[in-house]
Amino acid sequence: MRAMVYRGPYKVRVEEKDIPPIEHPNDAIIRVTLAAICGSDLHLYHGLMPDTRVGHTFGHEFIGVVEEVGPSVRNLKVGDRVMVPANIYCGSCFYCARGLYSNCHNVNPNATAVGSLYGYSHTTGGYDGGQAEFVRVPFADVGPSLIPEWMDEEDALMCTDALATGYFGAQLGDIVEGDTVIVFGAGPVGLYAAKSAWLMGAGRVIVIDHLDYRLDKARTFAHAETYNFTEYDDIVVQMKKITDHLGADVAIDAVGAEADGSFLQHVTATKFKLQGGSPVALNWAIDSVRKAATVSVMGAYGPVFSAVKFGDAMNKGLTLNMNQTPMKRQWPRLFEHIKAGYLKPHEIITHRIPLEHIAEGYHMFSAKLDNCIKPVIIPGS
Repeated sequence: MRAMVYRGPYKVRVEEKDIPPIEHPNDAIIRVTLAAICGSDLHLYHGLMPDTRVGHTFGHEFIGVVEEVGPSVRNLKVGDRVMVPANIYCGSCFYCARGLYSNCHNVNPNATAVGSLYGYSHTTGGYDGGQAEFVRVPFADVGPSLIPEWMDEEDALMCTDALATGYFGAQLGDIVEGDTVIVFGAGPVGLYAAKSAWLMGAGRVIVIDHLDYRLDKARTFAHAETYNFTEYDDIVVQMKKITDHLGADVAIDAVGAEADGSFLQHVTATKFKLQGGSPVALNWAIDSVRKAATVSVMGAYGPVFSAVKFGDAMNKGLTLNMNQTPMKRQWPRLFEHIKAGYLKPHEIITHRIPLEHIAEGYHMFSAKLDNCIKPVIIPGS
């Protein structure tokens, strides 16, 4: 089969790999029909995540058709169209029993620190991902779901991570009716978080970024107020000015490890790898909310030191909520919103790229070329 293969920072290409076999009776082999490049994939592409190994295939957002099932699989059959959540989980451990699928204890040797994802670094288990023609799906009876007949395939693809994560980010904000919500980052997760904040009762939604084309999308897709932080001496001061000098009720960090805004933080985090990620957006979130507010962290960071303003958060009495998203737990409510027309996830997709051109897709997404917001990969096209 043809698959995207990592060859080092900023180096990916398409190569021939063996079609993955059934390794366990509860495995399924999925023929991928659509995949996507996620902003989290860029952290791998840029060499920011530890134990990202040469030869690995990325991709935790994908849908497809069941090609083969193991002998103990009961909920799927060959030919089913399925959407696969980004998390790999067993469905029966302490965490899965509580709906915390992203914290599953049975799928990763590093389980005391993190759960598991398709196509991420070996810190999350080392499972190959879906930017390929075929992918092995463990625990096939608990992860994949049939794509509803009424659902657009691109909408289903967005549910596998980006939409579910943005929605979860808004959930973790504990939004109360009328709250002012600031979203840092107008990438796919930030756009979905901003849109979701309205569904949870927000009275005002503000999105901050430094790319005008993404801020344009935040206005048209998420109906948010927008601010380009490069146009202000101090974006935190500006946020205080527009919130009666108190600060917002909720802030959502949808940026993570590669936040711009501070040259020193960016260089130490992304160039010299001295931090688990640039904490600029998270620190702005901490500083931009009022006392006793809530900060939701959706941006991905590496598992090493970051210079986060934890003392400020403590002194302000902030609640910090964060986790990897348990994707499938969000699906029932998301399906309702999509079916009702409140959410149209495919509207943020800007590029559809053949698998053979995935190296160009990564470069375009990484360099923010051609107003790229969300690229979808089409195997076999």
